[in-house]
Amino acid sequence: MSDSSADSLTGHALIQSYLKTLDGSPGVYRMLDAQARVLYVGKARNLRARVSNYARPSGHSARIARMISETASMMFLTTKTETEALLLEQNLIKQLKPKFNVLLRDDKSFPNIMVTDHEYPMIRKHRGAKSDRGAYYGPFASGGAVNRVLDQLQKGFLLRTCSDADFHARTRPCLQAQIKRCSAPCVGRISPKDYARSVDEAQRFLSGKSTEIQRVLADQMQEASAAMEFERAAALRDRIKALTQVQAAQGINPQTVPEADVIALYMENGQACVQVFFIRANQNWGNKDYYPRVGEGVSSAEVMEAFMGQFYDKRDPARLVLLSHGIENDDLMGEALSGKLGRKVDIAVPQRGEKAELIESALRNARESLARKMSESATQAKLLRGVAEAFDLDGPPARIEVYDNSHIQGTNAVGGMIVAGADGFLKNQYRKFNIRGEELTPGDDFGMMKEVLTRRFKRLLKEDPDRDKGMWPDLLLIDGGAGQVSAVQEIMEEYGVQDIPMVGVAKGVDRDHGKEEFHRHGERPFALQRNDPVLYFVQRLRDEAHRFAIGTHRAKRVKAIGATPLDEVPGVGATRKRALLTHFGSAKAVSRAALADLCAVDGISATLAQTIYDYFHEKG
Repeated sequence: MSDSSADSLTGHALIQSYLKTLDGSPGVYRMLDAQARVLYVGKARNLRARVSNYARPSGHSARIARMISETASMMFLTTKTETEALLLEQNLIKQLKPKFNVLLRDDKSFPNIMVTDHEYPMIRKHRGAKSDRGAYYGPFASGGAVNRVLDQLQKGFLLRTCSDADFHARTRPCLQAQIKRCSAPCVGRISPKDYARSVDEAQRFLSGKSTEIQRVLADQMQEASAAMEFERAAALRDRIKALTQVQAAQGINPQTVPEADVIALYMENGQACVQVFFIRANQNWGNKDYYPRVGEGVSSAEVMEAFMGQFYDKRDPARLVLLSHGIENDDLMGEALSGKLGRKVDIAVPQRGEKAELIESALRNARESLARKMSESATQAKLLRGVAEAFDLDGPPARIEVYDNSHIQGTNAVGGMIVAGADGFLKNQYRKFNIRGEELTPGDDFGMMKEVLTRRFKRLLKEDPDRDKGMWPDLLLIDGGAGQVSAVQEIMEEYGVQDIPMVGVAKGVDRDHGKEEFHRHGERPFALQRNDPVLYFVQRLRDEAHRFAIGTHRAKRVKAIGATPLDEVPGVGATRKRALLTHFGSAKAVSRAALADLCAVDGISATLAQTIYDYFHEKG
C-alpha cells in the first residue's frame, strides 16, 4: 500500500506523478482532496493503466473532470485478484461514502419466514442472521410482504405463531385457535403426526409446490363433502381460498423462472431508481425500490455495477440475477457472487421470453417510482424554501432534526430524534435516547430534553467537530413552548452551538391542531396561517417525532414487562433462558427448582445449575 502526495501538484499533473510508482497489478485506488477527504474509490484490473486514463488532460465527462481537478493526493492498495479488488472497492464505498461514487443509501436487511426446529414447529417472521435452528424461506421485500403471507399461511395450515414459552405454559386454547388460525397443538387438539403433515405442506407451499398442495386439499374437500362431513369440507375450502389469495397478492408467478433476483434501472435528469423483484419458488416475494446517489454523466453500467456490489455486500444472491442493463465486469461480479453463495450464480440481460417480461415489469415499476419520487422531491424543495422563509433562515435547511420525549409519569422515559431533508424522512438517521438522569424528577420534561440535547451535541462535537460531514442540523424543532426553548438554549450556549436555528412548536390555544405557536429564543411567539402548507409540513414533522418517541417508549415498556429474574443471572443468555422457560414453564418455577432439576435441563451444566440455584436462594 502506498500513500504519498506532491504539495505543488494537483489534478492531471499530480496523477501523472504517481504512474512511475505503479505496475499492472489489480487493486483499489482512492482520490483525495486537499483536506484528505476521499473523493472517489475505484478498482482496476491494471492499476497503472486505469490511473493513466485520469492523467490525460482532456476527454473526460464534466463529472470526472471536476473530480480530477479537486484531487490533491491518491492512495493505492494492490490485491491478489481482480475479484478481491471488486469486493474491496464496494466495501470502501459503503464505509467512506465518497461524493463522486454511486452510493446505495438503504442498507436494511430483508425478512424471511422461519419454521422453527421443534416437535410442534412455530412459523414466524425472521430478520437478521440465520443463527437459530430451523428452515428459512426468503428473502421477502418487506415486513408487510411477509405478514401478508404469514396471515394466509395461518389460515391455510393452522400453524402456531406463539413463542415456545407461551406454548408450554398454555392450559387452554388461545384466541388464534378460536378464530381457526391455529390447530391448538399446545392443548393436544392435534397429534404430532397430523401437525407434522401440516408443517410439511406449508414448507412445500413455500418451496413452490403450491399447485400440488391445492390439488391435494381439493381432493380432500371432495371426499369430506361426499361423506357429508360439511364442517371439515368448509374448513378445507377456506384453506384453499387462503392459499389462492397468497398467489393473487403476489401478482407475478413465473412458470419458467423458479429463482431469480430481477434488477431494473431507470435514470433521468441525474437521478436513478433501481427496482428489485425477488422471485423464489416460482413466486414473487415482493419488490423494493432504491434511489442510489448518482450524478450527471454516470453510465447505466457504472450505476448497475455499483448497486450490485453494495446491495449484495451483506445479502445472499439468487442463483440467477436478471439485469435490465449490462455491467462492465460481469465475469468478476459473477465470480464474487458465486463465492458468496457457495454455488454458481448466473448474471444475464435477457432479450426475450418470460425473463425479458420480468425485466420489463421491473423497469416499468422503476420508471413510475422515479416519476413519483421526483414529484415528491419538487414538493419537498418548495416546502423547505417555505420553512426558511417562515423561520428567517439563511436558506432551505438540508437537515432538520425534531425532538420529542415520551414516558408515563416518568417511567420508561425515552427521547426521540427524527430527521428530515430534501429526500423526506431519513429514517436511517433516527435516534432514540434512553433517559439516564437519576437526579431527574419523574416527569421533568425540561430535564429530559436537556439530557437528550446534551448527549446529541457532545456526540456531534466529537464525531464532526468541523461540521463538514453533513451530520449537523440546519434547524432544530423542539416539541414545546418557551420553557423548552429556554432549556435547550442553555445547552446550546454551554456547547457553543447557538448559531443553529432552533424553534419550539407548542400546541397553542386549546392544544388544537392548526393553532400551533412557534417560539424562538428572545423573540415573541408567532403563528402561521391555518391553511399554510408550511404549517402542515411542520405538523407532520412534529407528529412523526411524537410517533417515533411513543413507539420507542412502548417497546421499552414491553421489554420491561417481559423481563424476568433470569435476565440477571450470570451465564444465562437468550438460548439458556429459553431452555429453562421451556422446561419449567415460568421464571418463578425456575427460581423454586431443586438443583437436580436444574441439572436435568438440556444445555445447563452442573456449574451453571449451581449458579442459578445460588442466585435465587441467596436473593431469597
